[in-house]
Amino acid sequence: MTNSQQPLGSVIQGSLTGGLEVRLHPDISVEDMRVGKFLVVQGVRSRFFCMLTDVALGTANSRIIASPPSWEDTFLREVLAGSGTYGTINLSPMLMFTPESHESFSTSDGKSVNPFVPSSTSLASFQPQTSTTMELLPVKTIPSHFSQVYEASEEDFRRVFGWEDDIQRKNFSIGKPLDMDVPVCIDLNRFVERSNGVFGKSGTGKSFLTRLLLAGVIRKNAAVNLIFDMHSEYGWEAVAEGKNVNTVKGLKQLFPGRVEVYTLDPESTKRRGVRDSQELYLSYEQIEVEDIKLCSRDLGLSEAALDNANILFSEFGKSWIVQLLNMTNEEIEMFCEEKRGHKGSIMALQRKLLRLDGLKYMRAVCPQNYINKILQSLEADKNVVIEFGSQSNMLSYMLVTNMITRRIHEHYVRKADKFLQSKNPSDRPTPLMITIEEAHRFLDPAIVQSTIFGTIARELRKYFVTLLVVDQRPSGIDNEVMSQIGTRITALLNDDKDIDAIFTGVSGAGGLRSVLAKLDSKQQALILGHAVPMPVVVRTRPYDSVFYAEIGDAAWEEKPDAEVFAAAELAKADLGF
Repeated sequence: MTNSQQPLGSVIQGSLTGGLEVRLHPDISVEDMRVGKFLVVQGVRSRFFCMLTDVALGTANSRIIASPPSWEDTFLREVLAGSGTYGTINLSPMLMFTPESHESFSTSDGKSVNPFVPSSTSLASFQPQTSTTMELLPVKTIPSHFSQVYEASEEDFRRVFGWEDDIQRKNFSIGKPLDMDVPVCIDLNRFVERSNGVFGKSGTGKSFLTRLLLAGVIRKNAAVNLIFDMHSEYGWEAVAEGKNVNTVKGLKQLFPGRVEVYTLDPESTKRRGVRDSQELYLSYEQIEVEDIKLCSRDLGLSEAALDNANILFSEFGKSWIVQLLNMTNEEIEMFCEEKRGHKGSIMALQRKLLRLDGLKYMRAVCPQNYINKILQSLEADKNVVIEFGSQSNMLSYMLVTNMITRRIHEHYVRKADKFLQSKNPSDRPTPLMITIEEAHRFLDPAIVQSTIFGTIARELRKYFVTLLVVDQRPSGIDNEVMSQIGTRITALLNDDKDIDAIFTGVSGAGGLRSVLAKLDSKQQALILGHAVPMPVVVRTRPYDSVFYAEIGDAAWEEKPDAEVFAAAELAKADLGF
């Protein structure tokens, strides 16, 4: 801590579990203290990196409150300020810097001091001679009474969150602290080790946060991505939320050689000017009862109908849906007499599954296996974005996402088993991160035990497959699954149930609740979990032309069709290119 830094206050009481209470010095305005701010407490042996979780007003005598000065009496208010009236803040210690035994300290006059030996020298004047010998540790104690509190420095942040260009770690800057111009990095290697979540109420920028994270993972080659793009926001240009830019670039434009776009609605994709997209079709033979069960709410199917679907599958195998849709009433009746099915349930199942005929991407028989094509792209370390276009209803999203994910997960299980058996590094699968939106529909407590997404979340990284779940209702996600979410990046939430869900399995969440509730509705997020050393509130990195230049691959030459040329040029002008 340098002499030039002004102390903000003194620790007056606290506990390891409840945090620290700090009384601000008279010359420090309580209005400068904001929830989410980072401060440092200088103890005798350690420096504590803390988050400000609450701000309060205090008085030395209750008579001051009983008879407060008039608002016009500025002189009396100034006399009372700092002595009779004062501000207090609550700090939650997150990490502690402890000097290693060989490190020496010096005071401002150059005198060598050992911080472990009691001394009358002011702690505020200690100057570590070598910052690299400061050891970062979890908090297991608290500073003593009257320890001084300071603003966190850039060096403190660097020690905690590292540098984005660190060659030993795949660090990615996701934003900056609310009151400082220093990057806050997440460790992408740790990020892709577990399933993660992006949460926030509607309109808080979840899609932009997700796009930032995906761009970072692709840039740093931390994992290969499979992105189920329900609203066509990730692959190609999407509508911006700001006033100055109409559209923002998609991942295919930032990484043209490393991202492939598959579409369930080729006409819609072509109208948007997406280049080099590939068509994606699925067949009835690829649909299993598990896929239908996940969509039972959208199809209006009863448990009895699902039981009879199992009977049909046992009899006809992969062709069970085609056989059912072609059966007459008499054939259904004969089938029920032979196989002990229920006629009413099978007829209801037949009526409900007729909705599948209206899906553009569904075929009775496909000329090729498109899911295998996606697998081949992933095997070639290509990131795959699946656009839904006009087929973005919940039935299509859940059906397609489940069908594709289940088969890809089976492939990765086989690959992981092969690697564990051979121990050959060349057999080690590249980590796969699967991005799904409206995640509570897939991870609902009523169905999560029987879906592939619940299986992936509970497996952690066992088979090198993890989820990136994007949702505005985290309270709708099963508690067991939420407890397995490694890193949670959360924008503003208002509902108490959703806030409680975010902190499922998180110790010391009391102070963080107030921090989350005070976030701005735009471009702010609370990050906590496996990929960061401590919870942190950030002003998220802008997704703009500066970001494109820093993160994207070398510029590539677009050759748009004549019908989309004008729209593409307009978008470029809006983005300042």
